[in-house]
Amino acid sequence: MTGIAYRTANVDGHNVFYREAGPSDAPTLLLLHGFPSASHMFRDLIPLLADRFHLVAPDLPGFGRTDMPSREDFEYTFERITDVIDRLTETLGLDRFALYVFDYGAPVGFRIAARHPERITAIISQNGNAYEEGLSEGWTPVQAYWKEPSQTHRDGIRMFVKPETTVWQYTHGVPDETLVSPDGWELDNHYLARPGAEEIQLDLFLDYASNVELYPRFHEYFRTSKPRLLALWGQNDPFFLPAGADAFKRDLPDAEVRFLPTGHFALETHAEEIASAIREFLAP
Repeated sequence: MTGIAYRTANVDGHNVFYREAGPSDAPTLLLLHGFPSASHMFRDLIPLLADRFHLVAPDLPGFGRTDMPSREDFEYTFERITDVIDRLTETLGLDRFALYVFDYGAPVGFRIAARHPERITAIISQNGNAYEEGLSEGWTPVQAYWKEPSQTHRDGIRMFVKPETTVWQYTHGVPDETLVSPDGWELDNHYLARPGAEEIQLDLFLDYASNVELYPRFHEYFRTSKPRLLALWGQNDPFFLPAGADAFKRDLPDAEVRFLPTGHFALETHAEEIASAIREFLAP
């Protein structure tokens, strides 16, 4: 068994929880989770890779065991979250690393990559979108909130932070739902139930528009820096369509794109397949 350490780093006054495994002198892979999850989403993947890689998986600010400061004390935007995770990499001395990005972790990771292209050795995007054609109709009520950030539209997307929606995100598009452990959604719902968490998540839904606005910048980074990229996509994802995976090849013609017969949280059912693909992709 490969040991996993559960650590906390102080980053400019914020306590950031992260999981760490593998030899410190091995190639580093930074794992960035999505909504509404935390680094526990990598609980099956990390042991499958820790013999070959140095793995670091933080909880984003406001998620999991990382600090969740009040909305008055912290601006819950993707740019601000990126600032904290960017500083975490510097605090931990991660000067060269590959990225594994999923869902919310994608705009955070792509921002870091665009800021510091020289630090990025490769990118694995698992349902981590960077193209408008990857956005499904499931985003329609959120997009309405972007266009008119009224209380009515804010209340109209509260269903996204309800317990039953979390379960649906884990199980939708999965051919055999008995293969999905309830541990993931139960823990996510625990964190979502904390006082203040719902409003924080609604703030982030509003700010997701800033990620779409930055898509051209991300595309420029892809074309200019030409990072090696592997897109691993749960093809039944209700939020991020397969077209979003294929679109990477427009700016990175050598990108590898692979589809998996599952939903949004592909690691819940296909951790071994994903680990195998990563090992092959990042082979020396």
